[in-house]
Amino acid sequence: MAKINILPGGVLDVPSNPTVPFIKGDGVGPEVTSAMQAILDAAVQKTYSGERKIEWMEVLAGGKAFEEEGTYLPDATMQAFKEYHVGIKGPLMTPVGGGIRSLNVALRQGLDLYVCLRPVRWFKGVESPVKHPEKVDMVIFRENTEDIYAGIEWENGTPEAEKFFAFLRDEMGVTKVRFPETSSFGVKPVSKEGSERLVRAACRYALDHGRPSVTLVHKGNIMKFTEGGFKKWGYALAEAEFGDAIKEGKLVIKDCICDAFLQNALLKPEDYSVIATLNLNGDYVSDMLAAQVGGIGIAPGANINYSTGNAIFEATHGTAPDIAGKDIVNPCSNLLSGVMLLEHFGWQEAADLINAALEKSFAEGYATNDLARLMSNGKPLGTKAFTEHIVNIINA
Repeated sequence: MAKINILPGGVLDVPSNPTVPFIKGDGVGPEVTSAMQAILDAAVQKTYSGERKIEWMEVLAGGKAFEEEGTYLPDATMQAFKEYHVGIKGPLMTPVGGGIRSLNVALRQGLDLYVCLRPVRWFKGVESPVKHPEKVDMVIFRENTEDIYAGIEWENGTPEAEKFFAFLRDEMGVTKVRFPETSSFGVKPVSKEGSERLVRAACRYALDHGRPSVTLVHKGNIMKFTEGGFKKWGYALAEAEFGDAIKEGKLVIKDCICDAFLQNALLKPEDYSVIATLNLNGDYVSDMLAAQVGGIGIAPGANINYSTGNAIFEATHGTAPDIAGKDIVNPCSNLLSGVMLLEHFGWQEAADLINAALEKSFAEGYATNDLARLMSNGKPLGTKAFTEHIVNIINA
């Protein structure tokens, strides 16, 4: 098993046969993971004629981990992602009852994967609810470790909630809690360092990929010190570290209030390229944009720390237990996340081959039923048949 080395600045030194830990996931997870691996393997083999190969190594999380290990997120899984630096996962269940609130959040926070990277683009042939989905071409940098997703909250009626309110009232002079006896409370941490590293990553990405602008999406008109701080720190960081690129016209830094952005992204999506935003805003924005290009079923995602080089790529949809095992799930979210993994390695030729195969398949109407049923020339395929179809296009 060959390990990826991390060079200074988070640069990856990828061997020809890197070991990639993977989590199959729950529900439809095993099906989409199997499809992703088959297509990536075919693309890498076709492109590099056996000189490069991914060595897959399964690690456990979610329901399978609980059944076999008695815990939803074994220490060995976290250690594997730290040791091998890059991994991929299918969708995971949310544990019921106590313990971890979200396995996805636990992985992001435990590995300090501060960027949730969500590229959104349209494939010709995929039905969309908007008139011009081809104008939607954005990359979202969603802050991944702060905001309300830090999980700092107290339920109404508990001693902790009463104690927290007493502190607000007696020590901080807060008088604006309208119904304190029945209120739950949450804390929204937003730091200068967390904001800066996200905006830095977004600006570097824009320059490296020839994208013209970075838009800071925020709600700073209402949350002046958290979301407003994000905007202020973002502009300051961009000016301090990317001032020359801005002056030379290579990069534009702008901002937009989140509710206005949600409208503008429908009316004039061509005005936006790279989006930098906080955790909750990013959750809303990424799913809304995905809907414009055909839905979350073809929306990939990655969680990355650009300083350490650590990254986990993932399907962005849920476990969908109602269709698990029925050979009808769309594997494209996990597949396109695998494409992002190849790009992260610098194996762009193999990534391009998969994108081209999907473009050809969709243009001809071949897709899983969730997409094909909306196409004028739709030819629905099961998950396994769709996987074989894409592999055949690649090999041709």
